[in-house]
Amino acid sequence: MAQDASDGEDWRRRRREAADAHAAAAERARRRDVAQARELLGGFVAEVRRRGIDPQPLQATAQGRRYRTGLTGWYLRRDGSLGVGEDGAYYVLGVQPSLAARLRGVHLEPADPPLQVGRGARDGEAIDLQDLIARRLDDLGDLDA
Repeated sequence: MAQDASDGEDWRRRRREAADAHAAAAERARRRDVAQARELLGGFVAEVRRRGIDPQPLQATAQGRRYRTGLTGWYLRRDGSLGVGEDGAYYVLGVQPSLAARLRGVHLEPADPPLQVGRGARDGEAIDLQDLIARRLDDLGDLDA
C-alpha cells in the first residue's frame, strides 16, 4: 500500500515538473515574440518619421464615441483600434464607455505587442503584425513623393 502512495506522489511530482517546464517554455516563446514585435514597431516608427509623417493625437473609442488619451503616435488600423506611440509603444485603443472618460479622457497603458494581431478573432480578422505594418505604410504613403 505504501508503494502505491509513493508511486502516485512520484507521478504527480513528474506531472507538476513537466507542466512547470511547459509553462516556462511558453513564457520564453511569448517574450521572444514580444521582443520581435517591438522591433517591428520600432521600424514602423522610424519609417513614418523618415517619410515625414507627423504623429497625431491618438484617441480611444467605445461604442462609436472617441476619448482623449493624451498620447500621440500613429494608428495601425484604419478603424483606429490599435496605435503606436512616438516611442514605439503598442496601444489597444478600445475602452469601456464612461461619462468620466468623456470629460477627462482616458489613461492607457502600453500592451505587449503580438506578432499576430487579432489571433483568436473571427475568420479574416487575424493578420501578421509585419503585414499590418506594411499595409499601414502603404495607406500612409510618402509625404516626400
